[in-house]
Amino acid sequence: MAISKALVASLLVIALLLLHLAEADQKTSNENTVAANLSGKIDCGSACAGRCRLASRQHLCKRACGTCCARCNCVPPGTSGNQEVCPCYASLTTHGGRRKCP
Repeated sequence: MAISKALVASLLVIALLLLHLAEADQKTSNENTVAANLSGKIDCGSACAGRCRLASRQHLCKRACGTCCARCNCVPPGTSGNQEVCPCYASLTTHGGRRKCP
């Protein structure tokens, strides 16, 4: 009886250890994915297509968005607004002082 209790306790400790290792491995792989996304270039074409899909002048919007995306490597989510997500994108202006990026 004492051997079976020790065996059950050992198996429980081993199971908890394996669970902890699996969670640590998953957390590490998620951090690596985020780091890869932050360091890599985004697909400006598809990001700007989504940003400009409701614009009345889509060609102009995509051209301006593409320029801003190439400089900042960031496009705010949605079709308008949300520029606080990408400070670089929001700070670009034309010679006239108007916002360059849609």
